[in-house]
Amino acid sequence: MASTPLALFVGLPHPTLSDDEFALFRETNPLGLFVGRRNLREPGQVKILIERFREAVGREDAPVFTDQEGGRVQHLDAGPWPLFRSFGQFAELARHDLDLGRKALRLSSQAMGTMMTELGLTSGCSPVLDLVFETTSSVIGARSFGSDPDFIAALGREVVDGLLETGNMPVMKHIPGHGRATRDSHKERPVVDASRETLEATDFKPFVALKDTPWAMVAHVVYSAYDSELPASISPTMHDVIRKDMGYEGVLVSDCIFMESLRGTLPERVKQVLDAGSDIALHSHGDLAESEAAAKAARPLTEAAQKRIAAGQSRIGKLKVDVRAAHAEVEEMFKSVLVA
Repeated sequence: MASTPLALFVGLPHPTLSDDEFALFRETNPLGLFVGRRNLREPGQVKILIERFREAVGREDAPVFTDQEGGRVQHLDAGPWPLFRSFGQFAELARHDLDLGRKALRLSSQAMGTMMTELGLTSGCSPVLDLVFETTSSVIGARSFGSDPDFIAALGREVVDGLLETGNMPVMKHIPGHGRATRDSHKERPVVDASRETLEATDFKPFVALKDTPWAMVAHVVYSAYDSELPASISPTMHDVIRKDMGYEGVLVSDCIFMESLRGTLPERVKQVLDAGSDIALHSHGDLAESEAAAKAARPLTEAAQKRIAAGQSRIGKLKVDVRAAHAEVEEMFKSVLVA
């Protein structure tokens, strides 16, 4: 097994780790695992899956991520786990009563963070800091807090801090902003033609305001004012914008490289992401052959990436809340202002 992990997250097709997958991960040592609904059945099974992956790579702290924002994007949505509200619903509550909305979102984030930490999950890849407009692709929708950058930043701060307090790693997405994209980057390559001045005054602002967030996920969106051809995730120019103009110093991970905004073979996509300047390529689907191909194309984490990861880890707290009691309290807050 390699001493330095590969700059790669892998995925799995099933709720268990096969012997062949275990052997591949032991040999190649990918940094982390990304799990989805297909992998998450009940708490005991999830814990065993995570422990087995960490045993394979030989690192007890190997990151295991999922998508757990609330609303329609929450992979822990089966019977054993409470269902959390969308960011759009929290934004509605906050527009009625900003202090109450922020309090509810902080408590909900602490509950969600506690729930994930207890399972062994490192991150739910949240919060979403994208703006939303009438023209925004429906892939964002209620995942967003709205169209006001300052309002988004204020609510996003509650999510970032609430997760960190409970030992769960926030990942702000989709930097530098998916909101002006009118097409779904899962299915095609979106192009945003807004000027640099407009982007800096709007879409970029929440990410700059929360640039102390330890991790950020890079959008598969073309910003033609900077790079007319390549999505941010594979554009060296856009990585310079994120690092230098926006001042982001944390870990950069790509959005999933299976998304159709990217082109080329799986190994080519891994290379494109890492060559552009992302610290890590995210490959979340993962049958055995795909994981092997991705691993062959990946490279070890850079020293800079390792330092960024360690810096984020140093900010992890140990707060635990009663998940169901906190969730119930949040629901009472919604009822108190008659927000459905």
